[in-house]
Amino acid sequence: MNSLILVGGGGHCRSCIDVIEAEDRYTIRGVVQPVDGDSSMVIGYPIIGSDTDLPDLIDKYSHALITVGQIKTPATRIRLYRLLKSLNACLIKVVSPKAYISAHASLEEGCIVMHGAVINAGATIAENCIINTQALVEHDTIIEAHCHVSTGALINGGVVIREGCFLGSGSVLREGIEIGPGAVIGAGQIVLNDVPEGTVLRSVL
Repeated sequence: MNSLILVGGGGHCRSCIDVIEAEDRYTIRGVVQPVDGDSSMVIGYPIIGSDTDLPDLIDKYSHALITVGQIKTPATRIRLYRLLKSLNACLIKVVSPKAYISAHASLEEGCIVMHGAVINAGATIAENCIINTQALVEHDTIIEAHCHVSTGALINGGVVIREGCFLGSGSVLREGIEIGPGAVIGAGQIVLNDVPEGTVLRSVL
């Protein structure tokens, strides 16, 4: 199996490890973590360096996955994606064996599809996206780069989600609407109309 390094060692990394182990296509060699981050192992995998070590690590292992989570802003994931691309890293895509992706759907590099997620026919998902546990991406939906579809989110058919969006857990998007770039849809929100660029929709308690 190809060797793999993980870039980012927080809670999302632990979830990614579980999916990578279940898929059983890569051998995880270790985790890259900021110098001021936690230096302990991540569920059994060693910290093997920081961002400054990536040139040497990519030269040695070549395959990588960004395992930094994304809440509110995709900035860190975008920065790491661009850095890894500049180093000619092979950014893998990971799909849980407990997920379903239609043979007529498209999934680009750097994406992870987690346990119980469903991606139906005609859906296209661009690079560096997270499709989290039990999320539904219905037919003919377009999800642009650097988006996070959180746990249990429901995206109905023909939705367009522009670059850098965050969809919170349990959010529901009506068919045929468009979510503008950088929008944040909070947990549990029901979205029936188009959402402009940079909008933040969330409940106020």
